[in-house]
Amino acid sequence: MSTAPQPPEPLKFAYWVPNVSGGLVVSTIEQRTSHDPAYNVEVARAAERVGFEYALSQVRYAASYGADAQHESTSFSLALLLATERLRVIAAVHPYFWHPGVLAKWVATAEELTGDRLALNVVSGWFKDEATSLGVAWPEHDERYAQSEEFIRYLRGVWSQDGFTLRGEHFTARDVTFRPQPRRQPEIFQGGNSTAAQAMAGRVSDWYFMNGKSLADAAGQVRDVRAQAALNGRTVRFGINAFGVVRDTREAAEAVVEEIVAKADVAKVEGFGAAVQEAGNATKDRKGMWADSGFRDLVQYNDGFRTGLVGTPDEVARRILAYRLVGVDLVLLGFLHVKEDVEAFGELVIPRVRELEQRLVAGEDLALGAELDAAVAAAAGTGEPVPVG
Repeated sequence: MSTAPQPPEPLKFAYWVPNVSGGLVVSTIEQRTSHDPAYNVEVARAAERVGFEYALSQVRYAASYGADAQHESTSFSLALLLATERLRVIAAVHPYFWHPGVLAKWVATAEELTGDRLALNVVSGWFKDEATSLGVAWPEHDERYAQSEEFIRYLRGVWSQDGFTLRGEHFTARDVTFRPQPRRQPEIFQGGNSTAAQAMAGRVSDWYFMNGKSLADAAGQVRDVRAQAALNGRTVRFGINAFGVVRDTREAAEAVVEEIVAKADVAKVEGFGAAVQEAGNATKDRKGMWADSGFRDLVQYNDGFRTGLVGTPDEVARRILAYRLVGVDLVLLGFLHVKEDVEAFGELVIPRVRELEQRLVAGEDLALGAELDAAVAAAAGTGEPVPVG
């Protein structure tokens, strides 16, 4: 296997913040995880210590699909930022629940308080019942992405311009000047799978989150979104969702996943699946998120099992490097027992990934294994790994 060019920067690692009840899988298996603030502060400090750069707080307002209790994302994110020193926290927000001017002011203040470590994940939304029960309008799929794009343009405008004015379909501003403006533009993340989501990312977002995917599917989505960004003279970075299960043997790790699925809460998984697949299939191209997810995939909210980070520390590290070679810049991890698994992953896997990155830079043949070498080469379509720059 020939080597790729030197990566512009090391791969980033993030974890899902368990700020809603029920853990990170819809299963009755024991989960030594809590949504309590004190537990989450412990997790954030541990994650920072062992090499995680980001944490993503979930956004949920109404009880559903096992999330019977919820802590609001932005306030929870601020608490974690104030309890840490280096960790960046990504607060998830819905444009239809926030006025962008109010959120922009909140973010500017939070950036001052936390040393510029807050980011936003702008969620166009899938949970129709939650939105309508709280009394907000529910536009059709592509219009929600148009709303999100306008929302981001509003945020960036008041963060960087004096006398900002916007006359949009969803939001308006007239001669707005905010003080203080953030010293740097906060990073904007988004998810999605549809053509509308990819086009929006190419125009306005810094990061594009993918649901869990095979190497080939991830490489394809990276190519598609990069093409959209190129049309706008921009670049976009990519994150992928994954569920990490690291054990001494692959067999032991796989047994954990099988137990999670065997103990799945069938009614809740099916209810979640009906809601998200209705949203996913509502797109014009029927390529929305979860459009092709099966029962097993939905036991972990964002198809995390599909990424395949299940095995020994060495196996998982090699697979992560393969995703880096097809263009992934960040791995967003869910875990069964969040605090202890975050610590173990940081101590056992992240150092191995860093070693592989250094060997890549040195021009060594990484020999990821026949299966991964072939998958990376096939994703490139040329018999060579995909450049990561």
